[in-house]
Amino acid sequence: MEKNIRKPDGFESQKLFVQPDYMLKELMISALTRPLFVSDIGFFPHAQHHFRERPDGADAHIFIYCVEGEGWVEWKGESGGDEPGDAVGTTRTSNLTERSYKLTERQLAVIPAGAPHRYGASTDKPWSIYWFHLQGEDTAALIRTYGLDQDGPVRLPLSVHSQLLEQSEQCYRLLHDKHYSLPVQIHVAQTMRHLLSSIGLSAERSAQDRKRERYFDEAVRYMTERLAETVTLPELAKQVGLSKQHLVYLFNREAGLPPIEYFLRLKMQRAGQLLDLTGLSVKEIAGAVGMSDPYYFSRLFKKIMGYSPTEYRSIPKG
Repeated sequence: MEKNIRKPDGFESQKLFVQPDYMLKELMISALTRPLFVSDIGFFPHAQHHFRERPDGADAHIFIYCVEGEGWVEWKGESGGDEPGDAVGTTRTSNLTERSYKLTERQLAVIPAGAPHRYGASTDKPWSIYWFHLQGEDTAALIRTYGLDQDGPVRLPLSVHSQLLEQSEQCYRLLHDKHYSLPVQIHVAQTMRHLLSSIGLSAERSAQDRKRERYFDEAVRYMTERLAETVTLPELAKQVGLSKQHLVYLFNREAGLPPIEYFLRLKMQRAGQLLDLTGLSVKEIAGAVGMSDPYYFSRLFKKIMGYSPTEYRSIPKG
């Protein structure tokens, strides 16, 4: 980057919208926007000399999507990787990880709220970026759920690339023209929530992500084929080829449950199908999912499914 030339904004044909303070206060308390809302949004084309630094972080989660050219992103936050030293381009300091990576075409960077950071355009090939800032109590959970908190950028397939451009333009126009309208703000918030889920479901995963998904799928397949049996954590870890600790971490990350609890839920889901589709007794169904004690089975079924087996069977379905 050329010395002494650094611009946070002010690019020709740029688009930039920042919520006024009075609107931010309303969005923070409105039931339909409090979970997630846009505080800033814009587009910087061919943003030569673009540079921004926030040593204390920002109140919002920052999303930067490169559509052309190149740039770079650096930020510091708590480690979210799988294992110590797992991410390329990161340096660990105590419990913090310093992330530094290049951002190129069709790549999205997500900087968490509160994380000290800086970013800027390449000197030789300055980026064109769509960007938006999201606030709200659901935002961090959505980022984690859809795997957008990884150490490096997320690459988007062309279908989601087009969706992001179209919806970013739409949200910008709506906010620019009618930011004072709460129904417009609600529509923008819901559009952004849907966009995050589309990105998360369709993003092109890193090799590490794909490897993790294969391990998880293999473990679930192994359990599904043995619903009438007992599967132990050491047995499952050996089958998949992971340590017990790593397997527990994997399931907590992918399913929000440890492996054996996930296995029990699979058993209860299968028991629910048998209650709906067959005339088997509760004792026979307990045996079909590998439980010799029908009383224990009934207690577990009610704990997981919310009803006793007899009550569940009597509920109209479909």
